[in-house]
Amino acid sequence: KELTVSTCAHQKVISLDFLLLLSSSGPFTDVVTTNLKLGNPTDRNVCFKVKTTAPRRYCVRPNSGIIDAGTSINVSVMLQPFDYDPNEKSKHKFMVQSMFAPADTSDMEAVWKEAKPEELMDSKLRCVFELPAENDKPVSIFRCILSDLT
Repeated sequence: KELTVSTCAHQKVISLDFLLLLSSSGPFTDVVTTNLKLGNPTDRNVCFKVKTTAPRRYCVRPNSGIIDAGTSINVSVMLQPFDYDPNEKSKHKFMVQSMFAPADTSDMEAVWKEAKPEELMDSKLRCVFELPAENDKPVSIFRCILSDLT
């Protein structure tokens, strides 16, 4: 899947490209890793930050940084082993926040703290867990799907 995020002025700022996460050893009993590709199609550097509603369940590396103009980076998303609860299947979400990088990026914490809401672009992903049918191979699937960008 690929998503392009736009500013209010409809200028393309960052694109997301992600794959399914697959576990071949049963229902979420091992770490499952996938890459989230963040692309910057603009001629300016872009800051990004990845957030999740389930920080204990996921390890995201790097979870923030700067994407140089015209380049892309891979972000590793690692689902940690856990006991599957069917009631949780739609509650895990990710949000990728991005904005054009200011001239001074020496203190990224301050950059995000001082960012104005109209400068931020949010891309939201919702996670879905699927267990195999009884007669299928024991492969569990974790996938992220695009949510409404509101």
